[in-house]
Amino acid sequence: MPCANHQMSVEPSPTARTEEGASNKSKAPGMAFLPLGIALILLVLMTILPSMATNAHGKADHPAALLIFWAMSAGFVRGVGFIPLHWLPRLLLSGYACTIILALALLRLYVIGRIDLPL
Repeated sequence: MPCANHQMSVEPSPTARTEEGASNKSKAPGMAFLPLGIALILLVLMTILPSMATNAHGKADHPAALLIFWAMSAGFVRGVGFIPLHWLPRLLLSGYACTIILALALLRLYVIGRIDLPL
């Protein structure tokens, strides 16, 4: 039987919000609307026109698909405000990676003749 005089102490959890934690919250990354917009546009584009990532013979162009979906993934990850702790995923899924990989995807689509860029 439990002792009637025993009182349980409740310690705050490490993730409990404190005034200090609330002030650090303002330093947390927020949503990044440019990468999120890029990701949403690529999502709609690849849903409506999946043939965009094919070559002239109608076969899948894997490098183009890889670049498009990498840019879309990086856009979603950074766009919703998530920044990985490890340096490699942070680099590969950053907002900068999203725009650079999107440029490489557009270059690949131009090279295989799927789009015309005004160069």
